[in-house]
Amino acid sequence: MQESPEDYLETIYMLSLHSSEVRSIDVARHLGYSKPSVSVAMKRLRENGFVTLDEHGNLILTGSGLSIALKIYERHLVISQFLISIGVDEAIAKKDACRMEHVISDESFLALKRSLGLPEEDVLWAKL
Repeated sequence: MQESPEDYLETIYMLSLHSSEVRSIDVARHLGYSKPSVSVAMKRLRENGFVTLDEHGNLILTGSGLSIALKIYERHLVISQFLISIGVDEAIAKKDACRMEHVISDESFLALKRSLGLPEEDVLWAKL
């Protein structure tokens, strides 16, 4: 999956942590994208089975969409906390983590988690 769809799925997940209703306009506002751009992306995510809409137009992650969102979100959290722990400014660490979370290999990410003393299994799945 490319970076942008992963960002959309992660954003839907993050917004759903704070509200039971997540609409395309919420995603657009959060990411700073235009509503038409987000609408096109949501259509693609629906067509690929990552997102559905409920009867009120709220975005719902499917099982596969949630799986990807959790993977990317966990990577974001771990990488940004690691960067902060080695002295990177928090704002820069979060921005850098947003890019790194998409390109880091599974092997490197597991090694990073091990070096931080984190369990190798998906931490976020354990919270569900």
